Amino acid sequence: MKTLWNKWFGNSNSNDEPLQDDHMKKFLLVGLGNPGAKYAETRHNIGFKVLDQLAQEKEVPFETLKLGDVASTTHKGKSILLLKPNTFMNLSGKAIKYYMKQENIPKEQILVITDDLNLEFGTIRMKGKGSDGGHNGLKDTQVQLNTPNYPRLRFGISDAFSKGRQVDYVLGEWDDEERKSLQERIETAAAAALAFVHGGLANAMNQYNGK
Repeated sequence: MKTLWNKWFGNSNSNDEPLQDDHMKKFLLVGLGNPGAKYAETRHNIGFKVLDQLAQEKEVPFETLKLGDVASTTHKGKSILLLKPNTFMNLSGKAIKYYMKQENIPKEQILVITDDLNLEFGTIRMKGKGSDGGHNGLKDTQVQLNTPNYPRLRFGISDAFSKGRQVDYVLGEWDDEERKSLQERIETAAAAALAFVHGGLANAMNQYNGK
């Protein structure tokens, strides 16, 4: 069975030099969110927004495949699979596990991009492991991968909600003040994800944590 890489990049039997070879490292960048227009502009979907930015910069389209919308690209000699799970947030890990297994990508070479209530709006923080922090997408990812030790990029959405209004807040749309700098923050998060691919987690953390 051909992998997605053979489908998109061709194989070594082609008369043309392949863009992908067995020695090129593969990375899986995952944006967490909920599918559908209803959720497109909500705070909980910032992971999707960052992946949309990456796809736009790389000029590659998403294709709806098993368990998610997928696009492929390269960056400085590395192959990248962009994944937006369509399983809804609570089952995000199912899609992540499937594509890791399908493309033989180790957990050290995945990056899960998600919203975080514990960080001020727009703040970026990358880590190689950690708790789910009450985030259902991270919770399911930890269950599916059977470990909390996988790289993640957390995008701060702050906790500016009153008691009992958390769900409404994360599933609510950005306010006018947030929209003023949202695009710049998304672009910074996308750059941090590419820094992870190119130079590794420690390098990306040094460059972007707290920015």
